[in-house]
Amino acid sequence: MPEDDQGHHSNTDHYAQQVENLIGAVEARGLVARSTVDAIAEELMREDGLAGGAAIVARAWSDAGFRDRLLRDATQAIREIGFEMARGNAPDSLLRVVENTSATHNVIVCTLCSCYPVPILGPPPKWYKDEAYRARVVLEPRAVLGEFGVELPDETEIAVWDSSSEIRYMVLPMRPRGTDDWDEAELATLVTLECLVGTGEPIGAEGVAAAEQR
Repeated sequence: MPEDDQGHHSNTDHYAQQVENLIGAVEARGLVARSTVDAIAEELMREDGLAGGAAIVARAWSDAGFRDRLLRDATQAIREIGFEMARGNAPDSLLRVVENTSATHNVIVCTLCSCYPVPILGPPPKWYKDEAYRARVVLEPRAVLGEFGVELPDETEIAVWDSSSEIRYMVLPMRPRGTDDWDEAELATLVTLECLVGTGEPIGAEGVAAAEQR
């Protein structure tokens, strides 16, 4: 390992140990359970990651040229707006974005483990790593999507994409109706983690309006 990398890892290990000591002390005093700390940290990382995925989708909804480049070569296209698939010293994985249409609905899974586009979506949710989801979504995708609340017409084809260490997938959901005059920042608020994996839909513009009136 190069000397610079050794220094980086030494610092990382030092801070990781400090965090571990702090969590251990807090847990020992009965102030908070480790599982609670882990859940909060995971949620914060996911929210940060979701912001990246939402920005990518909002740009694709707003810019037809970017959308075309995203569908053709997502790894390169997301660099235009400051995102990379590489993370730390990990190898650069390819990203492929698949587009939902009225005829086809896409859903993402990793049947072997939990490969996931972490650099742009944050850590995967627990259900994504669950063996039941990984097995069932391949065999009975329509039933699984129904359990997530996604009811599709019988004529809609469901395409299941299996992520791997070499290639990760993200869904480009359909743009909600009634958002023609929305800017990218507004559009990004409609994007959910589930719609980027295919187990959900974007928030509808009417849903946002109703929430703002409450």
